[in-house]
Amino acid sequence: MVGVKDEKSEKCLELFLKIGLDERTAKNTIANNKVTTNLTAVIHEAVVTDGCDRRIGNLLYTVATKYPANALVHRPALLKYIVSSKIKTPAQLEAAFSFFASTGSEDFKLDEFEEVCGVGVEVSTEEIERTVKEVFEENKNSILELRYRTNVGDLFANVRKRLPWADPKIVKQRIDAKMYELLGEKTAADNEKPTKKKEKKDKPAKAEEKKIADDAIGQPSEEDLNPYLIFPRPEDNIQVHTEVPFSDGSVLRCCNTKEMLEKHLKVTGGKVFTRFPPEPNGYLHIGHAKAMFVDFGLAKERGGCCYLRYDDTNPEAEKKEYIDHIEEIVQWMGWEPFKITYTSDYFQDLYELAVELIRRGHAYVDHQTPEEIKEYREKKMNSPWRDRPVAESLKLFEDMRSGLIEEGKATLRMKQDMQSDNFNMYDLIAYRIKFTPHPHAGDKWCIYPSYDYSHCIVDSIENITHSLCTLEFETRRASYYWLLHALGLYQPYVWEYSRLNISNTVMSKRKLNFLVTNKYVDGWDDPRLMTLAGLRRRGVSSTSINAFVRGIGITRSDCSLIRLDRLEYHIREELNKTAPRTMVVLNPLKVVITNMDSSSIMHLDAKRWPDAQTDEAFYKVPFSNVIYIEHSDFRKNDSKDYYGLAPGKSVLLRYAFPIKCTDIILADDNETILEIRAEYDPSKKTKPKGVLHWVAEPSPGVAPLKVEVRLFDRLFNSENPGELDDWLADLNPKSKELIHNAYTEPSLRDAAVGDRFQFERLGYFTVDEDSTPEKLVFNRTVTLKDGYGKVGK
Repeated sequence: MVGVKDEKSEKCLELFLKIGLDERTAKNTIANNKVTTNLTAVIHEAVVTDGCDRRIGNLLYTVATKYPANALVHRPALLKYIVSSKIKTPAQLEAAFSFFASTGSEDFKLDEFEEVCGVGVEVSTEEIERTVKEVFEENKNSILELRYRTNVGDLFANVRKRLPWADPKIVKQRIDAKMYELLGEKTAADNEKPTKKKEKKDKPAKAEEKKIADDAIGQPSEEDLNPYLIFPRPEDNIQVHTEVPFSDGSVLRCCNTKEMLEKHLKVTGGKVFTRFPPEPNGYLHIGHAKAMFVDFGLAKERGGCCYLRYDDTNPEAEKKEYIDHIEEIVQWMGWEPFKITYTSDYFQDLYELAVELIRRGHAYVDHQTPEEIKEYREKKMNSPWRDRPVAESLKLFEDMRSGLIEEGKATLRMKQDMQSDNFNMYDLIAYRIKFTPHPHAGDKWCIYPSYDYSHCIVDSIENITHSLCTLEFETRRASYYWLLHALGLYQPYVWEYSRLNISNTVMSKRKLNFLVTNKYVDGWDDPRLMTLAGLRRRGVSSTSINAFVRGIGITRSDCSLIRLDRLEYHIREELNKTAPRTMVVLNPLKVVITNMDSSSIMHLDAKRWPDAQTDEAFYKVPFSNVIYIEHSDFRKNDSKDYYGLAPGKSVLLRYAFPIKCTDIILADDNETILEIRAEYDPSKKTKPKGVLHWVAEPSPGVAPLKVEVRLFDRLFNSENPGELDDWLADLNPKSKELIHNAYTEPSLRDAAVGDRFQFERLGYFTVDEDSTPEKLVFNRTVTLKDGYGKVGK
């Protein structure tokens, strides 16, 4: 079987390369069965199995990953437009996706489709020139001030907004030409910074820069295009966007009636209403940051409202601690809920609608055990109680409500479609009995609704326009609409996006809870976890998390594992601009400067910022005849590729003087180095290659300020530990290293919890909440670009 699979993969690889995909993209595609199947079908439908232009191939790949599933019947028609180059840009393709998503499988008018997608619209070079000129005139002052640091992506997006069907490659060329015309050749000052241009060895930086390059050849960039454009307007929610097939051959075409939509729009005023619905059974992680970006972000972008709704249907797993944490962390992430609600606020409404569902013949009380339900579902068999009389189910459901039936002896199940190909239509449970007080509702209820029953109904009650969730809920869409249709309720627009998966960690709440409760980590806010509380304690800001999420974008491609490096790139980008520099020595090695008076103390200028100009950008550091350097910055045996200190060799002390090693003081074992003797060059005529950070005794015989430093690394060794059978065995035993007696310069004494710094040559660090007046504690946020695995790892 392995041979057959390899042969099939080779054929797919050959096919994908023929349409112009680069080898890396083609191989990554083959690793995902769903995308491979879709792309292979698209290539055959487009009749390009012998190959095609790369531009067409890129568009076909986008069709395979983003085409709306409810309009597959129209996909061949779209492919003809692509192959014939009537649709030739990503912007036209996105417009086509939106058109077909709202049309569904219904017939459509070609002239309407072509108008929406800009088919036949030719934007002349002169029009592009004129529009680029207008945009430059409007932004001239800013461009002249920033020069080549101007965000070209913003200019590009501005032009594209006015000329959506313009050739993006020509737009990019004209913008570059206009920049040169206005600013001339780049000067030395233009090339001095930013750091971005010097990060050629940093893979995450390349990935970010590649987005700009991709845009020049016509591929859309999430930074340049509005990521929320894919979502329809509230008034468009009268069109069919989802079809639910039943085993008897009938089809439920999901849409609102005109009257129902008008009633909804009257309540909402036509605004977008979304909801962020976490279950309060643990702390939020970085995957929830993406959900917030989608839910709150769409509402904010459209001038609408977003609920923070606690999905609190399981009283056994929920705690007030989690509820308080969620509200606080949402605000920390920069989002403001329109209103905070609980599913339990609607328990009475949900109960009454469940009674109505029974009356309509769409629900029944069942007595099967969980094991029996599982067995019957696997065999697609009806429950023995499925067809019991409505009156009987109504009486039993009231008994459940009154506490007259034991826990586990009865459930209320929806009467859906046991012969469906979708297992989420196998008579899902709507209510179960739990004699457990509720954290929010108290002891009023002993029956609780399930997620599958309550979620869609509360969406409808709150007049949600866009119900957005991750792709694992896609198969639940059928049940979602079945229930709203069965009750005759308003139907929100449902759309699923890919969940955020990051390397070298686990994102499952169950696994995170296991790590916390079994003390593998130090609580939900352990800096090694990808919980938002953990990232905050590590020194990561909400703005860098949001920048990371925005860079990933909102797509339906569910095959990617985002490397941790990419998040770290965004963290460094911010800290490089916001974290002042200072010097800290983690593993101090004493150096005595023999040609300097022991009572002499100099106070030297050190830079808080690399391009410091004003007095505020400098701070004073003491320099005395006793300093400390890193143990790893000294070797007894020198070599050509070593730039640290060695016998007879000179190095430059950062912001100070060159020193030369003249002697080594060893312990009795003749191996352990106790201290170094050195001479300094007060004239600074010596020009050594190596530059070291250091800390000095602030006054004779007084040790430098002592601090504790915690070095955090990846929590797991493997990129995807969640897929391992024994995932706990993959825990990195070196993910946390404590350094109790690091030395730092005196100005850090007044640092407050949450303050962030760059420890020169070591990385970015933040003051931890465990700090005391007697001793500061620092957490490493992230290493420097060129320092990972070197000093201080």
